[in-house]
Amino acid sequence: EVRLVESGGGLVQAGGSLNLSCTGSGFTFDDYTIAWFRQGPGKERQGVSCITKDGAQSHYADSVKGHFIISRDNAKNTVYLQMTRLKPEDTAVYRCAADLTCDYSWYGTNSWWGQGTQVTVSS
Repeated sequence: EVRLVESGGGLVQAGGSLNLSCTGSGFTFDDYTIAWFRQGPGKERQGVSCITKDGAQSHYADSVKGHFIISRDNAKNTVYLQMTRLKPEDTAVYRCAADLTCDYSWYGTNSWWGQGTQVTVSS
């Protein structure tokens, strides 16, 4: 069974940091690009960051450039999202997904998705 499990969410004050993890199982983890998405209250899903299967390339949405860092450890089947200088507008459910591209528009029902972890940033 394919599984992606996110962890590390929580409540943090503005300016604080959180480190999210996305751990995969049931598939060959290092064959897949992993992307992070978020969906805030009343907002559409947004692609936040992605990292290619070997970790050689990464991409960030403009809104998080400079304060989020994505990385992966294929030996641990895990992708990390370090989030610093968090702002209230970063509040959302963060989900990771596995597919073959960093094109966020490609991700859909044929991708593998985690259940998500809530990140709440208080002002």
